[in-house]
Amino acid sequence: MRRFLSGLVALAGFGGIALGQGVAVSAAESAKPVEIMVLGAYHFDNPGLDVRNISADDVTSPRRQAELAALADSLARFAPTKVMVEAEGKGPDFDVPAYRTFTPQQLASEHSETVQIGFRVAHRMGLTAVQGIDEQGGPGEPGYFPFDKVQDWIKAHGQEPQLAALFAEVEAEQKAFEAAQHKSSIPALLKRFNTPESVARGHQLYTGLIQFGDGENQPGAELNGYWHMRNAKIFGKLMQAAKPGDRVLVVFGAGHGYWLRQFAQTTVGYRLVDVVPYLDSADRKVGKRK
Repeated sequence: MRRFLSGLVALAGFGGIALGQGVAVSAAESAKPVEIMVLGAYHFDNPGLDVRNISADDVTSPRRQAELAALADSLARFAPTKVMVEAEGKGPDFDVPAYRTFTPQQLASEHSETVQIGFRVAHRMGLTAVQGIDEQGGPGEPGYFPFDKVQDWIKAHGQEPQLAALFAEVEAEQKAFEAAQHKSSIPALLKRFNTPESVARGHQLYTGLIQFGDGENQPGAELNGYWHMRNAKIFGKLMQAAKPGDRVLVVFGAGHGYWLRQFAQTTVGYRLVDVVPYLDSADRKVGKRK
């Protein structure tokens, strides 16, 4: 049986290469790729829903509004044809109902990055809809971040120091971020979450949890599996909402950035566009205004 399965894997691998090449050629000949720009954000409205939370200052202040306007100007150069955000829209169109009644006046009171970046840019581009492609566990569905099970295992096995060491770097970065808020623009702050180095470093927190488990009980590995599943479903919704030639701006919590970028880079018919040059441009524009 083992030899039979190995043969199937080898055959599937060979067939997959041929099929992949065929699809890539066909896509190149018949349609333009979907271009995806992932903007990993911190949560502007301080919802306190993460394991470790950054304390963001008031993004409705005149200073921050000027910075967000410069950011929108810069992102508009990407010319997004769709804006997708961390909200749950219903298929098949995944439209976010709140955007239908959005007006720029809301920017003076609404704090979330969904509104301040996603809705702002969509409105600036004249888009009639914003897609909400988030995935959350519902009745009969798994919890996509079962951290409680990891914590229970850690307490039962006396490995609190290992967990503390894993979070020490995260907490240090959060303190550095909060200190930087006083002198940095929002585009510069967002850059801290979107460089290749910071994206990889952030993902290491998740993979670091894989160590917590033993034998058949692997809560850390299971958490990573569910986290991957959630992001795969998010990207699946993106694929269902996009069409060839679209330019999609994705505004999501920075923790999702690693997997969303991976899917964009490795899925046939999709191309990842680096957001960092657009953040740098917006930061320079803010600097000239001062």
